[in-house]
Amino acid sequence: MTHMILITDRKCQYMYPMSATQISAVFVEDALHCLRQAGRDPGPILRGLRLSDPVQTPVSNLLYGQLWWQIAQDMQDEFFGLAARPMRPGSFALMCHAVLHTRTLKQALHRALSFLNVVLDDPRGSLHIREGEARISLSAQVPRTAFAYRTYWLLLMGVTCWLVGRRIPLRGLEFACPAPAHRHEYLHFFGAPVRFDAPETMLRFDAAHLSLPVIRNDPALRTFLSEAPANILVRFRHDQSWAIRVRKHLSDRPPAEWPDFETLAGRLKLSPATLRRQLRADGQSYLAIKDDLRLARAQKLLAEPGHSVADIASQLGYSEPSAFFRAYRKWTGRSPRADS
Repeated sequence: MTHMILITDRKCQYMYPMSATQISAVFVEDALHCLRQAGRDPGPILRGLRLSDPVQTPVSNLLYGQLWWQIAQDMQDEFFGLAARPMRPGSFALMCHAVLHTRTLKQALHRALSFLNVVLDDPRGSLHIREGEARISLSAQVPRTAFAYRTYWLLLMGVTCWLVGRRIPLRGLEFACPAPAHRHEYLHFFGAPVRFDAPETMLRFDAAHLSLPVIRNDPALRTFLSEAPANILVRFRHDQSWAIRVRKHLSDRPPAEWPDFETLAGRLKLSPATLRRQLRADGQSYLAIKDDLRLARAQKLLAEPGHSVADIASQLGYSEPSAFFRAYRKWTGRSPRADS
Protein backbone atom coordinates (compact mmCIF):
# COMPACT_ATOMS: atom_id res chain seq x y z
CA MET A 1 0.00 0.00 0.00
CA THR A 2 1.36 3.44 -0.89
CA HIS A 3 0.91 6.51 1.31
CA MET A 4 2.00 10.10 0.90
CA ILE A 5 3.42 12.36 3.58
CA LEU A 6 4.70 15.89 3.96
CA ILE A 7 5.98 17.01 7.36
CA THR A 8 5.96 20.79 7.62
CA ASP A 9 7.11 22.89 10.55
CA ARG A 10 3.58 22.85 11.96
CA LYS A 11 1.78 19.69 10.96
CA CYS A 12 1.82 16.49 8.93
CA GLN A 13 0.00 16.42 5.61
CA TYR A 14 -0.32 13.64 3.07
CA MET A 15 1.26 14.76 -0.19
CA TYR A 16 4.29 12.76 -1.39
CA PRO A 17 4.33 9.03 -2.13
CA MET A 18 6.14 6.75 0.27
CA SER A 19 6.03 3.03 0.95
CA ALA A 20 4.96 1.82 4.38
CA THR A 21 7.36 -0.19 6.54
CA GLN A 22 6.32 -1.65 9.89
CA ILE A 23 8.02 -0.39 13.06
CA SER A 24 7.86 -2.54 16.18
CA ALA A 25 5.59 -1.37 18.99
CA VAL A 26 8.52 -1.58 21.41
CA PHE A 27 10.32 1.21 19.55
CA VAL A 28 7.14 3.29 19.72
CA GLU A 29 7.02 2.74 23.48
CA ASP A 30 10.72 3.62 23.76
CA ALA A 31 10.02 6.98 22.11
CA LEU A 32 7.02 7.61 24.36
CA HIS A 33 9.12 6.72 27.40
CA CYS A 34 11.42 9.62 26.53
CA LEU A 35 8.43 11.93 26.57
CA ARG A 36 7.28 10.62 29.93
CA GLN A 37 10.81 10.94 31.35
CA ALA A 38 10.67 14.63 30.45
CA GLY A 39 7.51 14.97 32.54
CA ARG A 40 5.18 15.32 29.58
CA ASP A 41 1.86 13.57 29.04
CA PRO A 42 1.85 11.53 25.79
CA GLY A 43 -1.94 11.29 25.85
CA PRO A 44 -2.71 14.21 23.51
CA ILE A 45 -0.18 12.99 20.93
CA LEU A 46 -1.48 9.42 21.09
CA ARG A 47 -5.07 10.54 20.73
CA GLY A 48 -4.18 12.80 17.83
CA LEU A 49 -2.52 9.89 16.03
CA ARG A 50 -5.28 7.45 17.08
CA LEU A 51 -2.84 5.22 18.94
CA SER A 52 -3.66 3.19 22.02
CA ASP A 53 -1.85 3.61 25.33
CA PRO A 54 0.25 1.52 25.57
CA VAL A 55 0.95 0.87 21.90
CA GLN A 56 0.85 -2.91 21.46
CA THR A 57 0.95 -3.47 17.69
CA PRO A 58 3.45 -2.38 15.00
CA VAL A 59 2.89 0.95 13.26
CA SER A 60 3.90 2.13 9.81
CA ASN A 61 7.04 4.19 9.35
CA LEU A 62 4.69 6.99 8.27
CA LEU A 63 2.90 6.94 11.62
CA TYR A 64 6.16 6.57 13.54
CA GLY A 65 7.52 9.54 11.60
CA GLN A 66 4.54 11.63 12.68
CA LEU A 67 5.07 10.49 16.27
CA TRP A 68 8.77 11.41 16.05
CA TRP A 69 7.90 14.86 14.73
CA GLN A 70 5.28 15.44 17.42
CA ILE A 71 7.63 14.39 20.23
CA ALA A 72 10.44 16.54 18.79
CA GLN A 73 8.14 19.56 18.76
CA ASP A 74 6.84 18.90 22.25
CA MET A 75 10.33 18.40 23.71
CA GLN A 76 12.05 20.83 21.31
CA ASP A 77 14.54 18.03 20.73
CA GLU A 78 14.86 15.82 17.64
CA PHE A 79 16.97 13.40 19.71
CA PHE A 80 14.26 12.75 22.34
CA GLY A 81 16.33 14.15 25.22
CA LEU A 82 18.81 11.29 24.88
CA ALA A 83 22.00 13.36 24.47
CA ALA A 84 23.91 15.89 26.55
CA ARG A 85 22.31 18.74 24.61
CA PRO A 86 18.93 18.98 22.87
CA MET A 87 18.92 18.62 19.10
CA ARG A 88 16.66 21.57 18.34
CA PRO A 89 14.01 21.12 15.62
CA GLY A 90 15.58 21.93 12.27
CA SER A 91 18.98 20.47 13.18
CA PHE A 92 18.49 17.35 11.06
CA ALA A 93 17.67 19.50 8.02
CA LEU A 94 20.80 21.59 8.63
CA MET A 95 22.89 18.43 8.83
CA CYS A 96 21.48 17.29 5.48
CA HIS A 97 22.43 20.61 3.89
CA ALA A 98 25.90 20.33 5.44
CA VAL A 99 26.59 16.93 3.88
CA LEU A 100 24.79 17.34 0.55
CA HIS A 101 27.71 18.66 -1.49
CA THR A 102 30.31 16.18 -0.29
CA ARG A 103 31.75 13.86 -2.93
CA THR A 104 31.91 10.45 -1.27
CA LEU A 105 30.29 8.50 1.54
CA LYS A 106 33.50 8.84 3.56
CA GLN A 107 33.48 12.61 3.34
CA ALA A 108 29.75 12.73 4.10
CA LEU A 109 30.18 10.58 7.21
CA HIS A 110 33.05 12.71 8.51
CA ARG A 111 31.01 15.88 8.05
CA ALA A 112 27.82 14.40 9.55
CA LEU A 113 29.74 13.11 12.57
CA SER A 114 31.34 16.53 13.10
CA PHE A 115 27.92 18.15 12.93
CA LEU A 116 26.39 15.74 15.44
CA ASN A 117 29.36 16.12 17.77
CA VAL A 118 28.80 19.88 17.88
CA VAL A 119 25.02 19.64 18.26
CA LEU A 120 24.76 16.74 20.73
CA ASP A 121 28.15 17.07 22.48
CA ASP A 122 27.67 13.56 23.93
CA PRO A 123 27.62 10.87 22.60
CA ARG A 124 30.45 11.69 20.21
CA GLY A 125 31.12 9.78 17.00
CA SER A 126 34.28 9.09 15.00
CA LEU A 127 35.09 7.10 11.86
CA HIS A 128 38.04 4.70 11.68
CA ILE A 129 39.22 2.23 9.03
CA ARG A 130 40.74 -1.02 10.26
CA GLU A 131 41.33 -4.35 8.57
CA GLY A 132 39.12 -3.46 5.60
CA GLU A 133 36.25 -2.30 7.82
CA ALA A 134 34.75 1.12 8.33
CA ARG A 135 34.02 1.46 12.02
CA ILE A 136 31.94 4.28 13.45
CA SER A 137 32.52 4.44 17.19
CA LEU A 138 30.42 6.34 19.73
CA SER A 139 31.87 7.42 23.05
CA ALA A 140 29.69 8.59 25.94
CA GLN A 141 30.65 10.26 29.21
CA VAL A 142 27.48 9.02 30.89
CA PRO A 143 25.58 5.76 30.26
CA ARG A 144 23.30 5.85 27.22
CA THR A 145 20.49 3.47 26.35
CA ALA A 146 20.29 1.13 23.37
CA PHE A 147 17.44 3.30 22.07
CA ALA A 148 19.69 6.38 22.20
CA TYR A 149 22.32 4.62 20.10
CA ARG A 150 19.67 3.28 17.72
CA THR A 151 18.35 6.83 17.22
CA TYR A 152 21.88 8.04 16.48
CA TRP A 153 22.42 5.31 13.86
CA LEU A 154 19.06 6.15 12.29
CA LEU A 155 19.92 9.82 11.88
CA LEU A 156 23.45 9.21 10.63
CA MET A 157 22.93 6.22 8.34
CA GLY A 158 19.49 7.33 7.18
CA VAL A 159 20.81 10.44 5.47
CA THR A 160 24.13 8.96 4.29
CA CYS A 161 22.50 5.91 2.71
CA TRP A 162 20.15 8.28 0.91
CA LEU A 163 23.10 10.41 -0.27
CA VAL A 164 24.69 7.46 -2.09
CA GLY A 165 21.36 6.01 -3.23
CA ARG A 166 21.72 2.58 -1.66
CA ARG A 167 21.53 0.64 1.57
CA ILE A 168 24.91 0.02 3.21
CA PRO A 169 25.02 -3.63 4.37
CA LEU A 170 26.17 -3.74 7.99
CA ARG A 171 28.60 -6.34 9.29
CA GLY A 172 27.66 -5.85 12.91
CA LEU A 173 26.79 -3.49 15.74
CA GLU A 174 28.09 -3.36 19.30
CA PHE A 175 26.29 -1.55 22.10
CA ALA A 176 28.14 -0.48 25.26
CA CYS A 177 24.99 -0.89 27.34
CA PRO A 178 22.88 -3.70 28.77
CA ALA A 179 20.59 -5.55 26.39
CA PRO A 180 17.00 -4.30 26.42
CA ALA A 181 14.21 -6.80 27.03
CA HIS A 182 13.39 -6.71 23.33
CA ARG A 183 16.95 -7.25 22.07
CA HIS A 184 15.72 -9.42 19.18
CA GLU A 185 14.00 -6.36 17.70
CA TYR A 186 17.43 -4.75 17.18
CA LEU A 187 18.68 -7.74 15.22
CA HIS A 188 15.53 -7.73 13.11
CA PHE A 189 15.69 -3.99 12.48
CA PHE A 190 19.36 -3.72 11.49
CA GLY A 191 19.61 -7.09 9.76
CA ALA A 192 23.10 -7.67 11.17
CA PRO A 193 24.68 -9.29 14.25
CA VAL A 194 24.08 -7.17 17.37
CA ARG A 195 26.07 -7.49 20.61
CA PHE A 196 25.24 -5.78 23.90
CA ASP A 197 27.46 -5.13 26.95
CA ALA A 198 30.31 -4.50 24.52
CA PRO A 199 33.44 -2.48 25.42
CA GLU A 200 32.34 0.30 23.06
CA THR A 201 29.43 1.24 20.84
CA MET A 202 30.30 0.64 17.20
CA LEU A 203 28.74 0.15 13.78
CA ARG A 204 30.79 -1.77 11.18
CA PHE A 205 30.60 -2.19 7.40
CA ASP A 206 32.89 -2.94 4.46
CA ALA A 207 35.31 -0.02 3.99
CA ALA A 208 34.94 -0.35 0.19
CA HIS A 209 31.60 1.45 0.50
CA LEU A 210 33.35 4.62 1.69
CA SER A 211 34.30 5.44 -1.89
CA LEU A 212 30.68 5.44 -3.08
CA PRO A 213 29.88 8.77 -4.75
CA VAL A 214 27.25 11.15 -3.42
CA ILE A 215 24.58 11.31 -6.11
CA ARG A 216 21.97 13.68 -4.68
CA ASN A 217 21.33 17.33 -5.49
CA ASP A 218 19.36 20.24 -4.07
CA PRO A 219 15.98 19.35 -5.64
CA ALA A 220 16.35 15.78 -4.38
CA LEU A 221 17.12 17.09 -0.90
CA ARG A 222 13.95 19.17 -0.86
CA THR A 223 11.93 16.03 -1.57
CA PHE A 224 13.89 14.01 0.99
CA LEU A 225 13.32 16.59 3.75
CA SER A 226 9.63 16.91 2.88
CA GLU A 227 9.28 13.22 3.71
CA ALA A 228 11.50 13.16 6.83
CA PRO A 229 11.66 11.66 9.37
CA ALA A 230 9.46 8.80 8.13
CA ASN A 231 11.71 8.05 5.17
CA ILE A 232 14.90 7.49 7.18
CA LEU A 233 13.21 4.52 8.83
CA VAL A 234 13.31 2.57 5.54
CA ARG A 235 17.07 2.99 4.99
CA PHE A 236 17.74 -0.36 6.66
CA ARG A 237 15.21 -2.43 4.73
CA HIS A 238 16.67 -5.81 3.84
CA ASP A 239 14.89 -6.23 0.55
CA GLN A 240 16.14 -4.67 -2.65
CA SER A 241 13.88 -1.83 -3.70
CA TRP A 242 12.82 -1.53 -7.32
CA ALA A 243 14.73 1.73 -7.55
CA ILE A 244 17.94 -0.14 -6.65
CA ARG A 245 17.17 -2.87 -9.20
CA VAL A 246 16.59 -0.30 -11.93
CA ARG A 247 19.78 1.53 -10.96
CA LYS A 248 21.78 -1.71 -11.16
CA HIS A 249 20.26 -2.60 -14.53
CA LEU A 250 21.34 0.77 -15.95
CA SER A 251 24.73 0.79 -14.22
CA ASP A 252 25.70 -2.42 -16.02
CA ARG A 253 25.46 -0.83 -19.48
CA PRO A 254 26.43 2.46 -21.19
CA PRO A 255 23.75 5.20 -21.37
CA ALA A 256 23.40 4.73 -25.13
CA GLU A 257 22.05 1.24 -24.40
CA TRP A 258 19.59 2.25 -21.69
CA PRO A 259 16.11 0.99 -22.61
CA ASP A 260 12.97 3.08 -22.73
CA PHE A 261 10.62 2.68 -19.78
CA GLU A 262 8.29 0.14 -21.39
CA THR A 263 11.21 -2.06 -22.47
CA LEU A 264 12.77 -1.84 -19.01
CA ALA A 265 9.51 -2.88 -17.37
CA GLY A 266 9.34 -5.91 -19.67
CA ARG A 267 12.90 -6.94 -18.78
CA LEU A 268 11.98 -6.73 -15.09
CA LYS A 269 8.81 -8.74 -15.76
CA LEU A 270 6.50 -5.94 -14.63
CA SER A 271 3.89 -3.88 -16.39
CA PRO A 272 4.91 -0.24 -16.94
CA ALA A 273 2.15 0.90 -14.57
CA THR A 274 3.37 -1.42 -11.82
CA LEU A 275 7.02 -0.42 -12.21
CA ARG A 276 6.05 3.26 -12.18
CA ARG A 277 4.06 2.69 -8.98
CA GLN A 278 6.94 0.78 -7.36
CA LEU A 279 9.41 3.54 -8.19
CA ARG A 280 7.05 6.17 -6.79
CA ALA A 281 6.84 4.11 -3.59
CA ASP A 282 10.65 4.33 -3.36
CA GLY A 283 10.48 8.09 -3.89
CA GLN A 284 12.09 7.80 -7.33
CA SER A 285 11.29 8.12 -11.02
CA TYR A 286 12.99 6.59 -14.06
CA LEU A 287 14.14 10.02 -15.21
CA ALA A 288 15.57 10.87 -11.76
CA ILE A 289 17.51 7.59 -11.63
CA LYS A 290 18.96 8.18 -15.10
CA ASP A 291 19.92 11.73 -14.14
CA ASP A 292 21.60 10.51 -10.93
CA LEU A 293 23.66 7.96 -12.86
CA ARG A 294 24.59 10.40 -15.61
CA LEU A 295 25.70 12.97 -13.04
CA ALA A 296 27.87 10.43 -11.20
CA ARG A 297 29.49 9.30 -14.48
CA ALA A 298 29.96 12.90 -15.63
CA GLN A 299 31.72 13.92 -12.42
CA LYS A 300 33.96 10.86 -12.55
CA LEU A 301 34.96 11.55 -16.15
CA LEU A 302 35.45 15.28 -15.54
CA ALA A 303 37.88 14.45 -12.72
CA GLU A 304 39.98 12.28 -15.03
CA PRO A 305 42.47 13.81 -17.49
CA GLY A 306 42.04 13.42 -21.22
CA HIS A 307 38.26 13.74 -21.55
CA SER A 308 36.80 16.67 -23.43
CA VAL A 309 33.31 17.89 -22.61
CA ALA A 310 32.18 16.74 -26.06
CA ASP A 311 33.56 13.24 -25.41
CA ILE A 312 31.79 13.05 -22.05
CA ALA A 313 28.53 14.23 -23.58
CA SER A 314 28.79 11.45 -26.15
CA GLN A 315 29.57 8.81 -23.52
CA LEU A 316 26.53 9.89 -21.54
CA GLY A 317 24.26 9.44 -24.53
CA TYR A 318 23.78 13.08 -25.54
CA SER A 319 23.72 13.82 -29.25
CA GLU A 320 24.93 17.39 -28.71
CA PRO A 321 27.36 18.84 -26.12
CA SER A 322 24.93 21.71 -25.57
CA ALA A 323 22.32 19.26 -24.24
CA PHE A 324 24.86 17.93 -21.74
CA PHE A 325 25.78 21.50 -20.72
CA ARG A 326 22.11 22.29 -19.98
CA ALA A 327 21.60 19.05 -18.06
CA TYR A 328 24.75 19.47 -15.97
CA ARG A 329 23.85 23.04 -15.08
CA LYS A 330 20.38 21.86 -14.05
CA TRP A 331 21.89 19.15 -11.81
CA THR A 332 24.64 21.19 -10.16
CA GLY A 333 24.08 24.87 -10.93
CA ARG A 334 27.53 24.92 -12.55
CA SER A 335 29.10 24.49 -15.95
CA PRO A 336 30.83 21.13 -16.48
CA ARG A 337 34.02 23.06 -17.27
CA ALA A 338 34.00 24.36 -13.67
CA ASP A 339 34.42 20.79 -12.42
CA SER A 340 36.96 19.62 -14.99
